[in-house]
Amino acid sequence: MQYRTLGKTGLKVSRIGFGGEHITDADYATSERVMRTAMEAGVNIMDVFMPQPDVRSHMGDALGSRRKDVILQGHIGAVLQNGQYLRSRDVKLCDEFVKDFLTRFHTDYIDLGMMHFIDTQEDFDKSFNSPYIDYCLELKKRGVIRYLGVSSHDPVTARKMVETGVLDMMMFSINPAFDLLPAGTSVDDFWKGETYAPQRLAMDPDREELYRLCEEKGVGITVMKTLGAGLLLNPQGSPFGFALTPAQCIHYALERPAVASVLMGARTPEEMLASLAYETATGEEKDYTCIAAGTKSAIRGKCMYCNHCLPCPVGLDVAAVNKYLALAQQQGAEGTIQAHYDALAHHASECIGCGACEKRCPFAVSVKENMKRAAEVFGK
Repeated sequence: MQYRTLGKTGLKVSRIGFGGEHITDADYATSERVMRTAMEAGVNIMDVFMPQPDVRSHMGDALGSRRKDVILQGHIGAVLQNGQYLRSRDVKLCDEFVKDFLTRFHTDYIDLGMMHFIDTQEDFDKSFNSPYIDYCLELKKRGVIRYLGVSSHDPVTARKMVETGVLDMMMFSINPAFDLLPAGTSVDDFWKGETYAPQRLAMDPDREELYRLCEEKGVGITVMKTLGAGLLLNPQGSPFGFALTPAQCIHYALERPAVASVLMGARTPEEMLASLAYETATGEEKDYTCIAAGTKSAIRGKCMYCNHCLPCPVGLDVAAVNKYLALAQQQGAEGTIQAHYDALAHHASECIGCGACEKRCPFAVSVKENMKRAAEVFGK
C-alpha cells in the first residue's frame, strides 16, 4: 500500500481507502471480514456517513483496539428520523448523532468531521450562514473532530466552500464519466442513461477548476463514486461505449490534482480485494487513456496528467509543468504555485522542442506550446 498526504491536514492516508456504505445491512461477521481484509492490506482511512446504529456498532466493534490506527471520516448532519436516513442542519439533532458515533466507535474524537452532503446554493446558505457552521467549528476547537471537511458532488458549490477558507479537506465524487458530464448536472441525474449521450460530453471546466483550487489551497480530496456506482464497469452504461476496470477508474481519480485517497465500497472481502489489486496492477492495466477513443472532441488538447508523454530527454515532469501552468492561468503564478513550480527538478525553459512527447500523448496536448507559456509565466 502506498500513502499520500491529505492536503494541509498532514495526515498520511492510504491511496485505497474504505467506504462503509455497502455494509450498511451486513451482519457483524461480514463487516469484520471486509474491514479486516482492508486493514491487513494497509488501508488506514474509512468513511462512515451512515447513521444506522447497527452498521456503526458493527464497524466500531470490528475496529476495537485498532481504532488508533485508522483515520475515521465521520459525517455531521447524517441522522435518522423516524427510522429513516435524513440530512439535517439542526444542531441538536446533529449533536445527538455525533455523540452516537463516538459511543459506537469507542472513541472520543473523529479524525475528519465532514459537513454532510452540501450540493446547492440553498444547502450552502443553510450550512454556512447558520448555527450549523458554528457548531462544526466548535467541535474542531474542542478536539471532537481533528479536521473539518465536507462531502459534495457539485463543483460550483464545492468551490464556494473551499473559498471560505474553513475547510481542511473534502470528499468529492470523481470519475472520468462525471468529469465529462454537462455542466450543472444534478446528482440525481448521474445514473440516467440519457445524461451520457455522446454528443453532450465535454470536460466540465468547473470540475477542473475545483481540483486545481483544492491543490492551490491545500484542501486534500478523498474520492467517492470512483466506479460511478458500477456504471463504468458496464458496457451498456458506460458513456465511452465499453467497460472500464476498477484499476482504470481508481488510477483516473488518483491522477486528479489534490486527490489523496479513493474510498472504495465493498460488500465482501473479495470485492475489497478487487479494489486493492490496484496496488499490484501493471501500468498497462491502470491505463485509462482508452477513454479518448470515444470522447476525443471532449478532451482533445487537455492534459490529463497521465505522463504517457514521458520519457523526456531533459527530464521534465511534463504533467507537473502542465498542472502548475493551468493553476497559474486560473489563479495567478504568485505564492504557492510559483513555489511548487520552482521546486521541480527541471523547468519548462529546458524544453528542447523535440516533440517526442506530443507524438506519445493520447489527448493531443500541445506540449511544446505549453512549455513556452510556462517558461514565460514562471520566468524559467
